[in-house]
Amino acid sequence: MRNYLIALDAMGGDFGPHISLLAAKKTLQKYPTLSLIIVGTREKIIPLLKQYDLLDHDRLSFVHAENVISMEDNPIYVLRHVSNSSMHTVLKMVADGDVDACVSAGNTGALMLLAKQALKTIPSVSRPALVSGLPNNCGGHTYLLDLGANLQCDSDTLFNFAVMGSVLCEKVEQVPKPTVALLNVGKENNKGSDIIKRSATLLGESNYINYVGFIEADELFSCKADVVVTDGFSGNVALKSYEGMGRVFLQQLDKAVNSSFYTKLLGKLLSPILKKQFKHLHPDMYNGASLIGLRGIVVKSHGSANEIAFSYAIEQAIKEIQWQIPNSISNRLEAVLSERDCLSHE
Repeated sequence: MRNYLIALDAMGGDFGPHISLLAAKKTLQKYPTLSLIIVGTREKIIPLLKQYDLLDHDRLSFVHAENVISMEDNPIYVLRHVSNSSMHTVLKMVADGDVDACVSAGNTGALMLLAKQALKTIPSVSRPALVSGLPNNCGGHTYLLDLGANLQCDSDTLFNFAVMGSVLCEKVEQVPKPTVALLNVGKENNKGSDIIKRSATLLGESNYINYVGFIEADELFSCKADVVVTDGFSGNVALKSYEGMGRVFLQQLDKAVNSSFYTKLLGKLLSPILKKQFKHLHPDMYNGASLIGLRGIVVKSHGSANEIAFSYAIEQAIKEIQWQIPNSISNRLEAVLSERDCLSHE
């Protein structure tokens, strides 16, 4: 097993740097070939490294960054006027080849703009996309993209998203020829916008994409597609709805179990089974959205992530390093676009 080196933006997120440091400690214990670089302000990070007994860890180092990008900062302002932040630093490390990947729970818009500036996109990709594997009814994951990086998309962008999502699912989930669907307001061919219809035509013409047609929102996690493609507005709404319903379901289950003496007794007996059965529904379990389409690996953690969720984001980065996702996407896109050129000249 190869060694992995990942940079963590410790200043991003809603709850401060202690979350990323606790996640770092947890992940280092799990992966003996993993090394981490913690990036943040010295006055915040050093005391926490001492507190969590990480200051002299042989696989963890610290890099000081002068500035911090807050969740409220305007991404355009950050791009034009802010420098030397923890987010800038981790992205530069990836761009310079000093680390294999980076993870940040910081401002999503700023991360996308700065990552695109620092790393550049893969040839033929105009916009990177946010994608995450969400648990489905078959015990696996449905990859949904875009999750909010691009609120509006044309048909060529959606086509590229389909290629990128298909490669990620194929490599990380080990699914040969993943099925790909377009999120739409109906399954019929005459439903949806002109952009969606044009995207469907492009996907249906490609031998490299296992396109299965339109899918509606109530079937997102029914295993009818391994990859679901949509614009960032619809994708973000779908993701937040899924997360909210997952929390409501688990809260209602807990309330029902604790409603009386008998249900508490029954719940205690069934607790191991219930935890095993429904553990995958908790949003912490699928934290870590990948910003794909870049020339390097960038993983975005939820801003509200706890240390368990943040550790899953680090593990997602490890998987993408293992499968060299940027190179795999670049190679597939080259083949797909070559195919489209041939079809257009026939």
